[in-house]
Formats: sequence, structure tokens, C-alpha cells
Amino acid sequence: MPPYDPSNFPPFAVTVDLVVLTVRRHALCALVVRRGETPFQGRWALPGGFVRADEDLGSAAARELVEETGLCAHDPARPAANGAHLEQLATYGDPARDPRMRVVSVAHLALAPDLPAPRAGGDANSARWAPVDDLLRPGTGREDEQATPLAFDHARILADGVERARSKIEYSSLATAFCPPEFTVGELRRVYEAVWGVVLDPRNFHRKVTGTPGFLVPSGGTTTRQGGRPAQLFRAGAATVLNPPMLRPEV
Repeated sequence: MPPYDPSNFPPFAVTVDLVVLTVRRHALCALVVRRGETPFQGRWALPGGFVRADEDLGSAAARELVEETGLCAHDPARPAANGAHLEQLATYGDPARDPRMRVVSVAHLALAPDLPAPRAGGDANSARWAPVDDLLRPGTGREDEQATPLAFDHARILADGVERARSKIEYSSLATAFCPPEFTVGELRRVYEAVWGVVLDPRNFHRKVTGTPGFLVPSGGTTTRQGGRPAQLFRAGAATVLNPPMLRPEV
């Protein structure tokens, strides 16, 4: 068998790109950074970076998440510790997606409760939270910031990440990743409304999310932070599947 010669194969780089979603002012928002270097200098893009030689994909995504948001990824081995939900989304490998060289991106989806103003890092010179509808339809939103499409193929990656979040909250506990450790049913409902872009019936919603044993667990406290009468506080339970699922309304 002839020896393996790496020079017989074209070189390529691997990156991780992050679709970081949160709910701010009752709208589903994504983190974007303004590129400070070529290519696409001055354009908004998803945060991310090249995978280092000594790290795997999950470690690279977790590192970028810390650098861009200050958040650590949730550790399943430490369920009591707070952290952002982080999962692998998809792989993007169009040969022309990056004009510098052949670059394969392994995108990840990160979800967290209402996050503070972001900080720019790496080759970015500014960062911001923007409504996903404005990012996916540049020039149609209320913010003048988003007049041109996202850099690279990041609009496609963002659209895939948003659809992943919208579909998974139908049947899983993913929506609780947008909530603080203790939350009310009303606050959880507003997450669904922001992610789906619809208005839900409060009574039907309450019945569905409290009807699955172990999906929501009373924390023993109440809150008036939403105004009005004290509302019961819950935390995410051990059940990870919502049965029956809460089907997304057609819009």
C-alpha cells in the first residue's frame, strides 16, 4: 500500500459559525458582528471563527460563544449550573462560500435568556442584537443598520437556525432555554410568541404546558414582575418532550 501523501489533496479550513438567538423586547433576535477585515469588510455577519488545530468542533463553538457573549455552554453533567443551550446545526461546504480559500463551516445554534449588549471580538469591530426578520429581509426592517445581506452564506445559516428553533419548541423543552432559571407560564408563552411571531391563547397554552408531567415543575415561589396578581414560578422539569406537541399556528 503506497504511503499517504497529504499534498495530493487540496487544503481547506474548517470554521464554526454561531446562530445565537435570544428574545429582546418581545422579538426573536440574533447576534451579528460587523466585519473589520476583508472579505466583506464592513458587512454584518454571524459570529464565528476558525477551528484551532488542537480543538474539536464542540470546543471551538463553546470558545467562540464565550468570546462573543461571555456565556458558557450548558454542561449536561452539571444540570444545576446555568449556561446557554448549544447544539450543532448543519455543515456548509459550497466551494465558493468564502473567496479566500475552501472553507467548510460547521454551524451551531445557541439559545439563551435575554442577554446584555454584546461585545465585539476577533476580527469584528462592532456587534449588536437584531430582530431576525430584519436580518433575513434586509431593507424592510425598522433599523437602517441592515440595508445589505449578511456576509458569506450567513443568511442561509441564520434561516436554518431560526427554523430549527421554531420547529423544536413544538415538541421539546427548547423554549425554556430562552427563560431564566425560574419563570412564569406567561413568560414562557411570550417566548413562543416571539419565536413563532404569533399571539397564543393564554388559557390553551397554560393547559398544554402544564399537562405534560414533569415538563414544568413549580419552584415554590411567585412573582409580580409582570405586573398584576402574583404569578406562580416554574422551572424546567426532567421531561424533555412535550406530549402532545404544541403545533405551530399557520400564519
